[in-house]
Amino acid sequence: MSALETLITALKKPENSLLLNGILRGIEKEGLRIDLQGGLALSPHPKALGSALTHPKITTDFSEALLEFITPPSHRAEKVLASLKEVHQFTYQSLNNERIWPGSMPCVLGDDSQIPVAQYGTSNVGRMKTVYRLGLGQRYGRKMQTIAGIHYNFSLPSPFWAYLHTKSGSKLDLQRYKTERYFDLIRNFRRYYWLLVYLFGASPAVCKTFINGQTHQLTQWDGEGNTLYAPYGTSLRMGDLGYQSNAQKSLVVDYNHIENYLKTLCSAINTEYPDYSKMGHTGEDGLRHQLNSNLLQIENEFYSPIRPKRTARSGETALTALHYRGVEYIEVRCLDLNPFEPLGISSAQIRFLDTFLLYCLLENSPQSTADEYHFIQENQKRIVYEGRNPELSLLTSNGDKGTVEWGEELMEKMGPVAELLDHALETNCHTHALSKEKTKLRDPELTPSARILAEMKEQKIGYYELMMKYASQHHDTLSKDPLTPEQTQQFKEMADQSLQDQLEIENNETKSFEEHLKSYYDQYHFCKG
Repeated sequence: MSALETLITALKKPENSLLLNGILRGIEKEGLRIDLQGGLALSPHPKALGSALTHPKITTDFSEALLEFITPPSHRAEKVLASLKEVHQFTYQSLNNERIWPGSMPCVLGDDSQIPVAQYGTSNVGRMKTVYRLGLGQRYGRKMQTIAGIHYNFSLPSPFWAYLHTKSGSKLDLQRYKTERYFDLIRNFRRYYWLLVYLFGASPAVCKTFINGQTHQLTQWDGEGNTLYAPYGTSLRMGDLGYQSNAQKSLVVDYNHIENYLKTLCSAINTEYPDYSKMGHTGEDGLRHQLNSNLLQIENEFYSPIRPKRTARSGETALTALHYRGVEYIEVRCLDLNPFEPLGISSAQIRFLDTFLLYCLLENSPQSTADEYHFIQENQKRIVYEGRNPELSLLTSNGDKGTVEWGEELMEKMGPVAELLDHALETNCHTHALSKEKTKLRDPELTPSARILAEMKEQKIGYYELMMKYASQHHDTLSKDPLTPEQTQQFKEMADQSLQDQLEIENNETKSFEEHLKSYYDQYHFCKG
């Protein structure tokens, strides 16, 4: 019996059956507001939705038009989806002749000047958020920042950690033990997340307005050329047209220990990058248009499919929070919006993600090497553009391995983990979800990416027309199922309170913006030198 099987057997004992009941999950879901013609909405963030700076559930990401919905963490997957649905319902009630684009790759876009950067008011924290986004636009172009996705937050309960800690005989204190084990999870996740991109990638095509002269390896969909696509593609969002950065290619982040991880990112935040220095800190208007001229403005600029996280206190940097209090949860960032789902994600997908993440934690996770780091980068490229090619192979430390063979091996090992979760939660949802995803390995036509291209072919339409169809369909579906008057009132009160909270922050400002920035960056002293 393997170490994984032995551990699962122990966790299935009656006295341990409740240890996994407290898994916490949360979703952050992005979506572009569009007008009725499918163009990017140029209107400000609707006041009815409250303050993007302080609202606990509704904010914006890069653009005023890029909504971000946040669910409170919950022990129940159904409650997470119910919360996400309520936010969608309230938002649809509040939009005036606008829709939410259902795909990850954006709608019809003009040039960068026509993509409004998100605004957060006049406070220092609000200005910092806007200047950071202006910097992203300067460095990578605003179009890339309109790409949307889902972030999945996941943590395991304290009794579970206490059990593992005792069983392991570790001499580390409990928080340090949890931090190291979360990094074990992260290393395995990075080895295997190609499977998530294959199974859930839903962006094999894009409107030509997004490309606009960029070098690419896509194929023209039809004679008009308004849609470009990758015939075997899965997730263009995760490729070189999406959240990738040439500047960051030199950044080899060490995931073996938290100290190495923090040191690498701190160094990038404190290291000047010549191309960004040439841009300067201020524009012709005399206002800042990037926070600094370093490789990273802040840690969030580092593009990664997964992040270790700790809830930061007011004014605290994310890395400072990790340094002083360790890892609290992980954030999965490689998930496309599923345009076939009104909420962009399904219950079955959540069950599979929980199984996958728990497997990544429980399975042995050796230290990573520089070679493996580059294997992972190369595998991502291959799965993005050729993922559904049955002849595709991926790199491993033991040589090339076919995607179907490797995927089936992983899912076979995940089987007992799915059974463990079903046993703990008294359900069969996890084994059912795993079984459903297994079929996609043998039949790639069942993947979302293949289904998108199949519908486009069957209906003789392009990417734009298909996404407009689902934008309208999801709007109608959720609008026909409105919130109760009591729920609507709660959201209105939440919006009003957020506006009041923003005003209070602005009225109580005491530092200049430059003083605020200095205080912020002074926090990185712990990793200098």
